[in-house]
Amino acid sequence: MVWRALRPAFALWIWLAIGLAPLAAQPATEDTEDLLQKAMKAAVARVAPSVVQIETSGGSDILGSGPGMFRKGAGPTTGLVVAADGYVISSAFNFANKPSAIFIAVPGHKERHVAKVVSTDNTRMLTLLKIDAKGLPVPVAAPKKEFRVGQWSMALGRAWAGLDTPPSVTAGIVSALGRIWGKAIQTDAKVSPLNYGGPLVDLQGRVMGVLVPASPRGQDETAGVEWYDSGIGFAIPVEDSNAVLPRLKEGQDLKKGLLGIYLKSTDIYSVAPEIASVGIDSAAAKAGIKAGDIIIELNGQAIVRQAQILHILGEKYEGDTVTVKVQRGKEELTFANVRLTGTLSAFIHAYLGVLPVRDDPELGEEIRYVFPKSPAEASGLKPGDRIMKVGLAGSPMQPFSGRDELTQVLDALQPGTELTLEIMRKGAKKPETVKVRLGVMSDEVPEDSLPEPATLKKALAPRKVAPRQGPPIQPGQPGPRRGRPQPGEPRAEEKKQQPKDEKKKAATGLLKRMTPARDHEYWLFVPEDYDPNIAHALLIWLHPAGKNKDKDTEAVLAAWEDLCSENHVIILCPRAESNAGWLGSEVDFVQQVARDVLAEYTIDRQRVIAHGLGIGGQMAYYLAFNARDLVRGAAPIGAALSNQPKDNAANQRLSFFIITGAKDPLAPAIQEGKAKLAEHKFPVVYRELAGSPQYLDAGTLQEMVRWLDSLDRQ
Repeated sequence: MVWRALRPAFALWIWLAIGLAPLAAQPATEDTEDLLQKAMKAAVARVAPSVVQIETSGGSDILGSGPGMFRKGAGPTTGLVVAADGYVISSAFNFANKPSAIFIAVPGHKERHVAKVVSTDNTRMLTLLKIDAKGLPVPVAAPKKEFRVGQWSMALGRAWAGLDTPPSVTAGIVSALGRIWGKAIQTDAKVSPLNYGGPLVDLQGRVMGVLVPASPRGQDETAGVEWYDSGIGFAIPVEDSNAVLPRLKEGQDLKKGLLGIYLKSTDIYSVAPEIASVGIDSAAAKAGIKAGDIIIELNGQAIVRQAQILHILGEKYEGDTVTVKVQRGKEELTFANVRLTGTLSAFIHAYLGVLPVRDDPELGEEIRYVFPKSPAEASGLKPGDRIMKVGLAGSPMQPFSGRDELTQVLDALQPGTELTLEIMRKGAKKPETVKVRLGVMSDEVPEDSLPEPATLKKALAPRKVAPRQGPPIQPGQPGPRRGRPQPGEPRAEEKKQQPKDEKKKAATGLLKRMTPARDHEYWLFVPEDYDPNIAHALLIWLHPAGKNKDKDTEAVLAAWEDLCSENHVIILCPRAESNAGWLGSEVDFVQQVARDVLAEYTIDRQRVIAHGLGIGGQMAYYLAFNARDLVRGAAPIGAALSNQPKDNAANQRLSFFIITGAKDPLAPAIQEGKAKLAEHKFPVVYRELAGSPQYLDAGTLQEMVRWLDSLDRQ
C-alpha cells in the first residue's frame, strides 16, 4: 500500500531525473498517472516501427530435456531492426527448434519477407537475421552508462499485435544490472516467449536491450524459459549487441570465451578458486597455468570467490584476451594476454583400474578388485594389496589418507601419466615399489559379483591424516588440503546437519514422509539391517508419468528390497505432484530431500545416482548435469538426451547406464544421446532390451547393481 501511494511521485522523480522535457511542459494540474501513460505511449510509438513479427515453420516441436522439456508454442514471435539494410536481431530461443523457413513482417510493408539466419551470438544467445529490404527504421540505443536500478522499462512484443497497431507492452522497472554473469539487464516487466527478441525500452523510447530467456545455471537457447511471466525477465544491452554486429554480419557465429580450467569446489560464493585441473590444449594450458594454482586476480580485479571469475569471463568471446594472476605455493605469477578459446578438448579421467575397500580409516587404500586388462593388472596389482604412497615417476612418493584423497590425486592427472606406487602386499613385511602408466577411464561393468568385503564397516571412525612429505604429487599442485570436504565427503552444511548422537537408531524400512513445508511427499526405503558404519549408495528413483501412487512405488521397491540389503543401498522415491510427470519447479525439491537423506544416513558421495523411466529418465539426465555436486551417475530407461551434454569435469565424475527397448520409438534418439555422451568422454554403459520394457529384467538389474557398486573405481 505504501508503494502504491508513493508510485506516482516516484515515477515523476524518474521522469525529471532522466530529463523528459515534454513532461515539464505539461499543465501542473494534470494527473501524474496520465503523464506516465502519455510518456509510455510516446515511447512505444517511437520504437514501434522497428519491432517486427517473426514466423517460422518446420523444425522440432519439442525443446529441452527433463523438467526443462516443453513443446514450442505455435504462432509468431518478435524481432528488432538493427540495421537499415535488412538486418534484424532476435532471441536465439526463437530458432532453437531449427525451423526450415523464417518469415518477417515489417510495419509498413505489405508482404512478409523471407529471412535467413546469418549468425548466432552463443555468449548472449542472440541470432542475427537478414531480409531483402532497404531503409528500415533503426531505433535509438540507450547508453549502458545511463541505466539505473529503479527506472521504468517496457517490454515490447509483436507476437499477436498486428502491424497496423502498437506492439504489446508490459511495464515494470529495471530491478538489477549485470545479471547472468554480467551480461543482462533484469526487469520485472513480464517477459515470455511472446516477446523474446523484442526490445526493452525506456521512457524516452530508446532501446535498452533485446529480451531473452536466461539463467545463471544454463547456457543454451532455452535456459531460463521456465521463468517466463515470473517477474524476473532479462534483456541483453543493445550497446553490447551492436558492438559485435559487424562480426555477426560477416556470418561468424560467436562462441563463448573459455579459459579451460576446472575448479576444485562447487561452492562459487565462499571458496577460493583453486584449480583442480586444466583442459588439454586450453587457453590456460598454453599460458602455463597449472592444477593447484589459486586465481587471485583477473583483468586487474582482485578475486576471492569463484563467482567473480564467472562475472568477468561471462561477457568474453573466443579470441578475447585476459590477464590472470595466480598464487602458486608461495609465488604470485601473472599471465598476460591469455587468449580465450571457443572449444575445449573433452576432459578424460585417468584410470588406474582398481576398486577400493570402502569405509577404511587407515592410511593408504586396500584394493578390493582389479579390473581385467587395466593398467593396475598390467603392473601386477592384486586384490588385498594396500597402496601406501603415490608419486610421479622420478619424484618422491607421498602418503595419502584413503580412497577420496587418492581419487583427488588421480583427477588432476591425464591418461598416459606414469606413477610410482608403494605397495604393501597382503602378508608381506616390507613394501615394494610398482610403476604404472595410467589409462583412460573405463566404462566396463564387472561380469561377476564383486568380491567381499566391500567395506571395513568403519565409516564413522576418524580418518588418519597423512603427513606431507617431499614435493607435490603433481608439479605446481599442492597435496589435498586438510579441513575441506573430499570428493566422497559431505559438504560443510551437510556436516552441520549430522545427528549429534550417532548411536541413536536410524529409522528403517519403507518410510513415507512430507517435506517440512508439507508441500511435497516422498518415500524412503532403508534396509532393516542398516548400519551407520557402512557408507550406503543412494538411488533416487524418478517415476514415469502416471506412476506416482503408493502401489507404483511398492512395485519398484519389491524388485530392489533384497538387493538393497545385500549391497547397502538406500532408495529415495520423490513423488511428482502432477500425474503427467515431473515439472521444472520440482527440481529443487528433489535435490533438497536427497540432501536431507545425506544428512540423516551414512551415504557414499561417490555412489549417488538418479534412476528413472520415461520422463523420470529425462529428469535423471537433468539432475546428472545440473546437480553435479550431488549426483555421480544416471541410469535412465526409455529416455532420450535432448540437449548437448555439458563438459566432463575433473572433480565431478559422472557415469551413465542407459537402457532402451528394441521396439522403443525413441531408440534412435537414445542411441544418438549415448554417442554424444561418449564424444564428451563420459563412461557410458548401453543396454538394449527386447520389446519396450516397463522396467529392467533380472539380468540387467543385477548388472546395474554391479555398475552402482563400482562407481568409485579409480
